[in-house]
Amino acid sequence: MARAIAGDQAAYGELVARYTALAHRTAYLLGAGADAGDVVQEAFVKAYRKLDTFRTDADFKPWLLKIVANETKNLHRGRRRRNLMELKLATITETVDHNDPGTLVDDSRAKLLKAVQSLPEHDRQIVTCRYLLDLSEAETAQTLNLAKGTVKSRLSRALAKLRPMLEEVAHDR
Repeated sequence: MARAIAGDQAAYGELVARYTALAHRTAYLLGAGADAGDVVQEAFVKAYRKLDTFRTDADFKPWLLKIVANETKNLHRGRRRRNLMELKLATITETVDHNDPGTLVDDSRAKLLKAVQSLPEHDRQIVTCRYLLDLSEAETAQTLNLAKGTVKSRLSRALAKLRPMLEEVAHDR
């Protein structure tokens, strides 16, 4: 980071290479869908332009993911709420074979993502950051620009909303 801040473009290129996949996954899961690549590209450009504002005692990953999250919000500004929550998931076209654990996992994963997708945006963001992206509470707070206490309380409420949906999935088996 110090080299990138000092103007070393190769060092910034290393950061881009290291964090592109995570940034793309973050944008996609936060609702960018097919536009995730554009969101990530814009986020890296903005991060590069704002390197002088980066606190050297901070971690790059949550700082970048905060920019990705904001760019994802910008992408959807002005669209209807329905489009904000839409995640473009691959449709499972084959029937679930209950004797094949692989199809059960795929079916369960699709149902889990669909349940998360149906949450209100602020709940979906918390669950996505904390569990789908495996960020710590501190990283989630930094990424979403929230206090750690707010992350804990929102996560608790989001999981309370998600629990009944997931129980329905379990009963469907």
